[in-house]
Amino acid sequence: MKRIAHRFEGRLHYGWIVIAVTFLVMLITAGTRATPSVMMLPLEHEFGWSRATISAALAVNLALFGLMGPFAAAAMLRFGLRRTVLTALTILSASIALSSLMQATWQLQLIWGLIVGCATGATAMTLGATVVNRWFVQRRGLAMGLLTASSATGQLVFLPLLAALTEHQGWRPAVLTVAAAAAVVIPLLAFLLPEKPASVGLKPYGAADDFTDAAAVRRNPIAIAFGALGKAAKTRDFWLLFMSFFICGASTNGYIGTHFIAMCGDYNITPVKGASILAAMGLFDLVGTTMSGWLSDRYNARVLLCWYYGLRGLALLYLPYAFGFGLMGLPLFSMFYGLDWVATVPPTVKLTTERFGSADAPVIFGWIVAGHQLGAAFAALGAGLLRSSLGSYTAATWISGGLCLLGAVLVLRINRGERTLIGTPAVQGV
Repeated sequence: MKRIAHRFEGRLHYGWIVIAVTFLVMLITAGTRATPSVMMLPLEHEFGWSRATISAALAVNLALFGLMGPFAAAAMLRFGLRRTVLTALTILSASIALSSLMQATWQLQLIWGLIVGCATGATAMTLGATVVNRWFVQRRGLAMGLLTASSATGQLVFLPLLAALTEHQGWRPAVLTVAAAAAVVIPLLAFLLPEKPASVGLKPYGAADDFTDAAAVRRNPIAIAFGALGKAAKTRDFWLLFMSFFICGASTNGYIGTHFIAMCGDYNITPVKGASILAAMGLFDLVGTTMSGWLSDRYNARVLLCWYYGLRGLALLYLPYAFGFGLMGLPLFSMFYGLDWVATVPPTVKLTTERFGSADAPVIFGWIVAGHQLGAAFAALGAGLLRSSLGSYTAATWISGGLCLLGAVLVLRINRGERTLIGTPAVQGV
């Protein structure tokens, strides 16, 4: 691996190769996260499970996906990034394949709720933040934007394929396809992902000549995670970041990501077409999130977040009317909403790093991601319950839009007046 890294020296910093490998891991995670949205209607029809029952399992998945983030970041410090991610991917591939045999709701809850939720927590946003903080001093916003765009690319790659497989061959071939994709990435990750720059004799991208790597961490990862939380929770900024990301999760993968295809079914739009619309959102998000990373390196992150949440809120308030406006309906929503689907991630990571320092940032960001996924779980379950009781998603859509407008106000208060905690890190060795 060291030999491969030095072949790129002078032409391309190996950190960008690490970004590419991490992008693939996060892309598989995005494909996994997209799979339940195409499974919801087939499971409902085959087993007679209610949408609320399926949504409850997915809510557990989303919550654990977030709650595992800080512990995954701490495990990467204690046991190593490569070992942690390889273990998570192996569990992910095996459990998804096993889900093709499920026949009861407790199996859905165990596999897609508990196991998949925990495993994906180590292969998504927290992984991205850890890699960026280890491998980059400059261009962190752009690097994080590229990794965050993996969720959009995952939608583009997986959703239309999974929807077509589900429609023509059933949901089981779809889950086996995702399991196989996760298995294929494992040897690539083992071969191309170093533990950190020093492992291959390099410094992070943009690091000064006198840069020194932090010492390895020997503490228990649970102690690391809760130690970082204990320090961060005493600050107002942590809770503003946490609550704004709660709203982000509630308005993206918790609501639209989970329920949009089923929502399209209420308007007689087929799952394949619904998945294609989601994929189109992913195409716009690929552009928007990459641009967000570039902007985060240059402009005030609070102002960027205010615009992102505000525009997303307006898009969601418009969504119930979009189904009846032809070319000015769903296509306009797909573009408007898609451009900032997860554009919030790069400026949120930047604000977290500025506020808490690069040593603590990955673990603290893991706790903020927990807020994101608790919001997602809240929306996944709440929207399912509202749909079951009211017969439509309109109320859930308006609630989601209103929360985004609230988030646009909250983010303007982040990192205003509190002292930055750089220089007193709770953890070292990121």
